[in-house]
Amino acid sequence: MRAVHITAFGEVPQVVDLPTPTAAAGGAVIDVELTGLCRSDFHAFAGHDDGVLLPYVPGHEFVGRISALGAGVTGWSVGQRVTAPFVCGCGNCDWCTAGESQICPNQTQPGFTYDGSWAEQVVVPAASHNLVVVPESLPGASVASLGCRFATAFRALRDRAQVRRGEIVAVFGCGGVGLSAVMLAQAMGARAIAVDVSPGALELARSIGAAGCVNPTGLSPEEVAAEVRAVASDLTREGVQAPGSQSALPGPHVTLEALGRSETLEAALRSLDPLGRHVQVGLFAEVPRTLIPRVVALELSILGSHGMAAADYPALLDLLLTGAVDPGVLVTRELGLDDVPDALAAMSRGTQPGVAVIRP
Repeated sequence: MRAVHITAFGEVPQVVDLPTPTAAAGGAVIDVELTGLCRSDFHAFAGHDDGVLLPYVPGHEFVGRISALGAGVTGWSVGQRVTAPFVCGCGNCDWCTAGESQICPNQTQPGFTYDGSWAEQVVVPAASHNLVVVPESLPGASVASLGCRFATAFRALRDRAQVRRGEIVAVFGCGGVGLSAVMLAQAMGARAIAVDVSPGALELARSIGAAGCVNPTGLSPEEVAAEVRAVASDLTREGVQAPGSQSALPGPHVTLEALGRSETLEAALRSLDPLGRHVQVGLFAEVPRTLIPRVVALELSILGSHGMAAADYPALLDLLLTGAVDPGVLVTRELGLDDVPDALAAMSRGTQPGVAVIRP
């Protein structure tokens, strides 16, 4: 099969022919229809993730069809259209049996701990536990980013932050997961403030329903927080503030950081209303500074969010089937495998607005 192959961190990869994968006991082989190009792929390529071993094939979010099943897999058949979370649980531990596979201590991750989906085929281990049926009516472009960005944003807002109708959610970093969070916040009855240095990303955020936008270019974290609180105050005067905020200049009830930078984390924490909830999704290349005195004084909550288990996908797919959200509108580019090496290397200079998908 053809695949993107990385043999050295930070060096432009090659598209090569690799052996076709086989379905080990309990696993499945998937013919890839579409796969995503995600900022997390760049972090691994740049050598920021300790668990990634060379050489490897990137790619951790995909939609495709089952082409082979290993021994012991039941309830699935060749030809079914499927996806899987980017965190594949072992299916046997206490966390997996409780429906929390995204924190499975024995987890595997395509594109990180084993060869991923930037290829014509990808393996899903513990297939009976990790596979998710994808309805034929859903366009591939709407499903390709569910495995990471959209599912991560969905669980971050619904389950971790427990966003309520009428609340204000500030999203720091409007790449794929950030834009997904903007769209989902609106679907949950909240109002989103988009924060990003890219005018194109902010324009896209507005087009999918952001109630306000802040460009932090040239601003300190304190100044960014002041801008965000000012937008939140304007939204409050419009009558959309949920009950409970007592601030003279209200801030967001929820912040979500999707970039992985110390300065945006600081700005998010500085902008939060007392008793606010911060959800950290972005991955840091280095240990960030955290405003613990402010967290203590305002009784802020800091919540991590790391993907979503396969068992939680039906609720997310229902949003797509009913038309409440359409991740496909975030897709701005479709690439072939031969386009990927240069596109991956270009991410060191920043990320283009919207989501890119790859058709092997």
